[in-house]
Amino acid sequence: MKHRYATLTALSAAAVITLSACGSSSGGMGGMDMGEDSSTTTAPSSGAPADATPSRSADAAAVAEHNDADVMFAQMMLPHHQQAVEMSDMLLEKEDIDPAVMDLATRVKEAQEPEIQQLTGWLEGWDEPLEMTDADMESMDSSMGSMNGMMGEEDMGALEAAEGIEAETMFLESMTEHHNGAVDMAQQEIEEGMFPDAIAMAETIVETQQAEIEEMTALLEQR
Repeated sequence: MKHRYATLTALSAAAVITLSACGSSSGGMGGMDMGEDSSTTTAPSSGAPADATPSRSADAAAVAEHNDADVMFAQMMLPHHQQAVEMSDMLLEKEDIDPAVMDLATRVKEAQEPEIQQLTGWLEGWDEPLEMTDADMESMDSSMGSMNGMMGEEDMGALEAAEGIEAETMFLESMTEHHNGAVDMAQQEIEEGMFPDAIAMAETIVETQQAEIEEMTALLEQR
């Protein structure tokens, strides 16, 4: 019995040693696995920026994919829109103005203010000046003309001073010419531009402002 007990004890000890060895070996492998898991965990961590980086790169690429026509369109349409908003504000501050003309001025302002923000954002994203340089003005395509349809300071002063039907007529005539200039610039952007968002804006300008030109023509015929 003593011999059998000793044998069982020896076997138990051997089993413990074997299990300990396996546990140690398993722990060692576990350490390797953890190392691999740690590497994998790090990968998503570095992969998250990697996922974000293409997104940021795509955004950057989208902004970067433009040409000179896009820059010229933005630089010329920006002050053009700013003046249209200023003209609309002048009319909206007046009294005794036909509600139909007031409604038109409101719509012009509401449509062009967000576009001003877009145009500004594009130019800043492209690291381009918000205004054209003298050299740009001299070298730009003659078909683009100067600031098409833009009112001079004297005309703006006259609109600000006008009242009643005179102000309505002046606004409608000036804005019609202004819109015609915007449509010309937008059509050139559609033909020569590269930046999708700018082309989309140009298409919207053509559609919206041509409709408003027809509306203003009808309002002028009533006077």
